[in-house]
Amino acid sequence: MSVWGFEAIGTRWEIETDAPLGDSERTRVIALIEAFDRTWSRFRADSLVSSLARDGGEVRGPADAVPMLDAYRELSDATRGAVNPLVGVSLSALGYDPAISLVPGDPRPAPADWTSILTWSDTSLSLASPAQIDVGALGKGRLVDLVLAELVDFPGSVTVDAGGDIAVRGDEVRVGLEHPFDPTKAIGVVSIRDQALCASAINRRAWGEGLHHVLDARTGAPVRTWAATWAIAPDAMRADAVATALFFDGGPELAARWGVEWVRMSTTGRAERSIGCPAVLFTTPGVRR
Repeated sequence: MSVWGFEAIGTRWEIETDAPLGDSERTRVIALIEAFDRTWSRFRADSLVSSLARDGGEVRGPADAVPMLDAYRELSDATRGAVNPLVGVSLSALGYDPAISLVPGDPRPAPADWTSILTWSDTSLSLASPAQIDVGALGKGRLVDLVLAELVDFPGSVTVDAGGDIAVRGDEVRVGLEHPFDPTKAIGVVSIRDQALCASAINRRAWGEGLHHVLDARTGAPVRTWAATWAIAPDAMRADAVATALFFDGGPELAARWGVEWVRMSTTGRAERSIGCPAVLFTTPGVRR
């Protein structure tokens, strides 16, 4: 096996293949990631979403706007507004701003009527007023899917791992479920083949006392009940989306509708999983039917 590792969009990537990727494949992958980042990163002053945050208005619709924002609508409905693509204002208020100042202010809710402010179609993306779009609930998963699709003609097995969001084509891959309170340990393991596994945890992208990146858009405050989530789906975007939704009421029901299996661990250390989840846990879990 060959592993190509690199840094992009603020995380570590590893692409594992049977044979080394050539210069052509590597160039295409880097160009794809750069184009996605240039469109959707709120940390880049030259990105499309940063331009909309400053000025609002209407722009030509990016290729990924419809699949991602359609999924956001379902996420928002399922979680009663807790997941919202205009949560960028809430993250910035707590110090996770484009400059990553990490200087927290008071929690600030995201606009509850976000679908009247943000509209999208195959041809356009528009904001009725300046607002900060943040696709963090599913954007990395979407990008993992795009990278795997870019390598569709590369022979053999391919595993794309972007900071723990993983999509696999071909060989079965066994993955440990990292303990959110001790990264040297795992709470279980799961094997995936031709699937994606995405995770989210409050110990990642955390700063200050009790501050982390998983916010309830209705309040602008970090979640407190669940510490970590894992979701298994045919594609990484939906796995990533469900991993976010599982921090809130309505997440398990959305997972069931989408056919996604999952595990989550509470801040008190209690594990819970879907009834069909193939993960082997090292603790006795509750089962969510």
